[in-house]
Amino acid sequence: MDVLELKFLLELLGEADYRAPASKIKPNPQSKASERDNICRRLSERDLVGYSVEVTRLAIAPPGKSLLKLEMAGLPVTAEELLVLQACANEEISPTQTGIVAELQQPVIQGLAQRGLIRAVKTQINEIWLTERGQEFLLNECNPTGTSPVISLNGLANYLRFFRKALRDVGVVEKAVSKLSQGKTAAELILNDDDILQIIQDLDRQLGTDNYLPIFQLRSKLQPPLTRDELDRALYRLQRNDKIELSSLQEAIAYSQEQIEAGIAQDVGGPLFFIIVI
Repeated sequence: MDVLELKFLLELLGEADYRAPASKIKPNPQSKASERDNICRRLSERDLVGYSVEVTRLAIAPPGKSLLKLEMAGLPVTAEELLVLQACANEEISPTQTGIVAELQQPVIQGLAQRGLIRAVKTQINEIWLTERGQEFLLNECNPTGTSPVISLNGLANYLRFFRKALRDVGVVEKAVSKLSQGKTAAELILNDDDILQIIQDLDRQLGTDNYLPIFQLRSKLQPPLTRDELDRALYRLQRNDKIELSSLQEAIAYSQEQIEAGIAQDVGGPLFFIIVI
């Protein structure tokens, strides 16, 4: 890992939930956006950071042109999607030229791009976060060498806070494991419902699931120490207390059978699959 990559990670450690707008992350005061984005992509390829992008220039793709030639009544697109396709039918445009409200521009544009109806001509990194793999790397594997004074005291302070928090977390788990040997359940000793709610919110931010966290993601985090039944009961309690909603899965194509089965089965209909914090 080179110095700028390390400084990049240390900058993220200073942000809430290790997540920040891309514009806030500057390995050096004079760092250009293109240099920052290149570092971000290199780190993402090693699964040390994640990032979201926004489309800044777009153009229609051949399937989009073909779709516009169909009868309007039968087009498989929403009104907003149609506006975007018509706006870029003859030229490359920016999102503000699509004719739809600002808050819908990126979701609609990126949805059309995923379906191959438009091309994202130019994108920019919007938000960056440290992944669980990145946290593990900094705790257990990062071993920089050299004598040049290249890391700022702010970066060092960020790392020390991160490391101390990890030590505290380990201490809590060790105490709980010790008590487990006395015959009490993990749910009684380690996690109460407020803890689980916080973990749901943290995972949602880390994974970028936009308040639709799949239950299989929470199971992979909490089972063990919790059993499947303990976690299901905790989710039902949170739902009864109006802390969360549990939603069923409508489109299963994006998930594996194992992930779907990690939901909560119902007597009627598909399993409960998403967790939505109220």
